[in-house]
Amino acid sequence: MAKIKSLDDLKKMKSDLQDKINIREQGENPDAHVQIKVAMATCGIASGAKEIMDYLVQESEKRSLDTVITQTGCMGYCHSEPTIEVTRPGEEPVIYGDVDTKKADEILEKHVKRGELVDGIIPVTHRTIDETK
Repeated sequence: MAKIKSLDDLKKMKSDLQDKINIREQGENPDAHVQIKVAMATCGIASGAKEIMDYLVQESEKRSLDTVITQTGCMGYCHSEPTIEVTRPGEEPVIYGDVDTKKADEILEKHVKRGELVDGIIPVTHRTIDETK
């Protein structure tokens, strides 16, 4: 990351980051990107979710991965924090628990890039009312 030496440097950095965010949010088809959500409720933050989010953002940019990384609130898996949800275009979301930087790296390399599931998936243990009909 570039060093900030002046207010102008900070303003330029903010502008560049805002442009990237706007491109993703206002794109014609945001669902065409791999979506990664990082649970950032109190338990997630206490377990290291901020570091995982920073790692995912930096590594995705370094590797030129077509991802949209956002934070979300509680996913209900406090026992497995930090947790992330990965949704590849046209596929069901997959939630990973106990994510550290090593696991995050594996998720980026295998799941995000190649569509291969990796260990650490939290299984879906519920169904919605619509799914029971």
